[in-house]
Amino acid sequence: MRKTENVELTVLCLIHQKDRYLLQNRLKEDWKGFTLPGGHIEKEESIVDAVIREMKEETGLVIRNPKLCGVKQFPIENGRYIVFLFRTDEFSGEVASSEEGEMVWVEKSELPKMNTVNDLFPLLRVMEEDDLTEFQYVIEDGKWKALIK
Repeated sequence: MRKTENVELTVLCLIHQKDRYLLQNRLKEDWKGFTLPGGHIEKEESIVDAVIREMKEETGLVIRNPKLCGVKQFPIENGRYIVFLFRTDEFSGEVASSEEGEMVWVEKSELPKMNTVNDLFPLLRVMEEDDLTEFQYVIEDGKWKALIK
């Protein structure tokens, strides 16, 4: 049995101010709706450097002290997709949108009324609750199932 697999590495970050979250209204058809900004880790780039770079590219903000708060993973063809989850309330600059989608500040209480990506709420649980660290999709009987640990 092979002990390694192909892995795609990415980051997401919850940038927040008290009960306000900075969300991206993602335009790409593969994952459309309000979600957290993020992107791929480049070859030989540190994971922390990647989240800082991606937040600058997608939000216009320079984040400081991003805290690793969980991992999301799911199977992909010939491997696994891993997302390192970060959060921070330390940043500077002005919010700017990117080609990925419009960036907007959203009150946490308004989230249920919004067109969010399917798994935003369990993802936020993992990122906010200290006793949770992992969001994993598995395929059982041909259907995707989310496991929160």
